[in-house]
Amino acid sequence: MTPPSPLYQQRLIKFIEQVTIYPVSCEKLACGRSDEEWLAAVLAGGARIVQLRDKLSDDRTLLAKAQLFRRKTAEAGALFIVNNRLDIALLADADGIHLGNSDLPARQVRNLAPDLLIGVSANTREQAASAKGRGASYFNIGPLFPTATKSGLTSFIGEEAIALFSAESNLPFTVMGGIKLEHVPRLTALGASRIAVVTALTQAENIEEETRRWIVAINRGKDPGRKQK
Repeated sequence: MTPPSPLYQQRLIKFIEQVTIYPVSCEKLACGRSDEEWLAAVLAGGARIVQLRDKLSDDRTLLAKAQLFRRKTAEAGALFIVNNRLDIALLADADGIHLGNSDLPARQVRNLAPDLLIGVSANTREQAASAKGRGASYFNIGPLFPTATKSGLTSFIGEEAIALFSAESNLPFTVMGGIKLEHVPRLTALGASRIAVVTALTQAENIEEETRRWIVAINRGKDPGRKQK
């Protein structure tokens, strides 16, 4: 495998050191607000990573949206991840891509895009254990709880998966799937310091303020003695 480049290493360090809340967009679940409005709000609230997840737009619309996300995240000093679409990630100069288990294989994506952060979904311990060997930068443990973004899904792995899955790999990880603010103390106590959410923010009355609440809660859970402003 190609050795990590300085650009890749910079991106990974930022991911490890800065990411707490990991907002994922979903315009159809945003109560009539556009992805652009959502993006402005989560960045204003302090998010240092965002993922563009849009499975409805045509390719040109999606590329234009990704380019907007890139400009705004660069201005904010935040990382920008594209869900699923390697072509869009490369054309928009994104920092990374997140791949589900039916998407392109991470190993081949790593060969094509050595500078990108690559996240992979881990629904089983075996997928977590193999993530590093497949070229992933991080893996996502989930879905933990029932979630509106996975219609028809009836199997959820629960919060106990955090310790089990994270023990399989020394890669950083995120958790996702139906997570609410009240879950945060339990999840951080189990070692989850990067929490990915969709509807918890897209459907919040005030997205900016809600983003801040999540960041405070995650940081408090990571360091119970931490003083918050």
